[in-house]
Amino acid sequence: MASDDFREIDIAHKEIFDRVLHQEPSETSELNFTNLFMWRHRNHPVWLEWKGCLMIVLRPSGNTPFGLPPMGPGNKGEALEVLFAELGKLSPEPRVCRVGEAFVNRYVDRERYDAFFDRDNSDYVYMTADLIELSGRKYHRKKNHLNRFLKSYPFEYRHMDIELVECFLDMQEKWCEIRECVNNPELLSEDYAVYEALTHFEALDYHGAAIEIGSRIEAFSLGEILNPHTAVIHIEKANPDIPGLYVAMNQLFCRNAWSEIEYVNREQDLGIAGLRKAKESYFPHHMVNKYTIVPKISGGG
Repeated sequence: MASDDFREIDIAHKEIFDRVLHQEPSETSELNFTNLFMWRHRNHPVWLEWKGCLMIVLRPSGNTPFGLPPMGPGNKGEALEVLFAELGKLSPEPRVCRVGEAFVNRYVDRERYDAFFDRDNSDYVYMTADLIELSGRKYHRKKNHLNRFLKSYPFEYRHMDIELVECFLDMQEKWCEIRECVNNPELLSEDYAVYEALTHFEALDYHGAAIEIGSRIEAFSLGEILNPHTAVIHIEKANPDIPGLYVAMNQLFCRNAWSEIEYVNREQDLGIAGLRKAKESYFPHHMVNKYTIVPKISGGG
């Protein structure tokens, strides 16, 4: 196997990823095709199918390349060794990141590799029923925000279809104007990712919904099934000038799209204080803890 066997990700590869992930579904938010595809212009992923495993290398602009944990029904411990050999060709400090705790416990040889906890990239997972019902004292403020929105704004909840894509794109453009995305590289990168997701809506086959107020899309959310028990929310946007709109978008999307699914994964906080506070305010049922794996200095790898 040579490094040039790895291929850049393309929409035509979705069928391969779906087949592998159907055999062994992912627990972490990164390991699904939509996430990899929509962020490809920031992370420049390349991939290779090897003995029943998908091996993925991300090459983010201006940063050191790193691997994601091998996925699929093949021998993931062996695939991890092969992946590290490939990463060693790209960097003197090879690493595999966003590795779920279950993967670490099952497949990582702790005599050969060190595992470092990565709190900033660990996923927040909620009981879907909690996000729908918002019951009890701990959700009192959220419920108040929701009720205030429902009483104050006549709105229409709309399921996403191809006709709504342009409306979603217009709303994203307005959101970026409010947040001044052009002055923030991270928001600009996210804007491109949202554009990629929306313009490939039919091919990616995720679920989307919007809140329309006065004939304008003021909030939208995109998500899909991550594994048999969990949905993952890729993007959620709302007009920040409308009180309670974020709470309403979250609650309505969970009620209408995910009520039959036990959990909702709302991804990580990236170490951003405001984002962490917002995600913690919904009281996650559990975290999908993630780790960074590196070869031990004294050992092989």
